[in-house]
Amino acid sequence: MNALCNVSEGCVAEVKCLCSKGLIRERMLALGLTNGALVKVIRKGPADNLTVYDIRGAMIALRKEEASLVCVK
Repeated sequence: MNALCNVSEGCVAEVKCLCSKGLIRERMLALGLTNGALVKVIRKGPADNLTVYDIRGAMIALRKEEASLVCVK
């Protein structure tokens, strides 16, 4: 498995698990990052610190530290 932050721009990945806990886990689940969800990498920001993802039709920006907690395939 790979972390979401390592997926290349324009690629689609499938969420396998979340490695986060507490409030950040709840936020990720509320954003639609559940097992089996498809996530497309739309655009990476400067220095890859902030990336825009298409999650279930919504454009969501995540920091690299947040995206590193999402395991994808």
